[in-house]
Amino acid sequence: MEPAAAVRAFLLCPTPESWFAVAARQIDTLLLDHAHCEKKAASTALTLLFRYPDRADLVATLPALAREELLHFEQVSGQMARRGIAHRHLSAARYAAGLHAAVRSADSQRLTDVLIIGAIIEARSCERFAGMVAVLESQGEAELARFYASLLRSEARHFEDYLALARREADGCIENRVAELLAVEQSLVLAPDAQFRFHSGVPEAD
Repeated sequence: MEPAAAVRAFLLCPTPESWFAVAARQIDTLLLDHAHCEKKAASTALTLLFRYPDRADLVATLPALAREELLHFEQVSGQMARRGIAHRHLSAARYAAGLHAAVRSADSQRLTDVLIIGAIIEARSCERFAGMVAVLESQGEAELARFYASLLRSEARHFEDYLALARREADGCIENRVAELLAVEQSLVLAPDAQFRFHSGVPEAD
């Protein structure tokens, strides 16, 4: 199965077309927030390594994932530089915080939830990259379209890595919890959002 098809089958809903319509008009904000997301993704992987140094599966998987996220940050930074977009602070979307608010507090369950959420975020990123390829091609942004297409396979792999880690952490018993967290994610994606970000919901205005 192609990467984009695999994540579409996993997620409960597609990104609304209204999000892509706004993204097409706010490429600078999209790239800036994308850069922030790649830094955060690398940071998340490293934080898990520090917090759970005894988990052999994490130690075996997450260093390469973190390196790849930092490489993507460098690549996004290159796309920004070509457009004259400077790095600056940007307020975060409510998406990741909304997902992490659902994490269970018990130590035995927390890591499983965090890993599932990692898989969900990577899946949504892959789905939006795939949608942006068509949007950018239609606007004559061939170079940027090729860049987003190049990210699809690695993002899908990160999704699969996090999901596999969650299954091993919970001895495979995660399907009900995945469904619960996917329902939270769906509500965040389909709800109105006052600001446009890479992982924002339905933009109210731009």
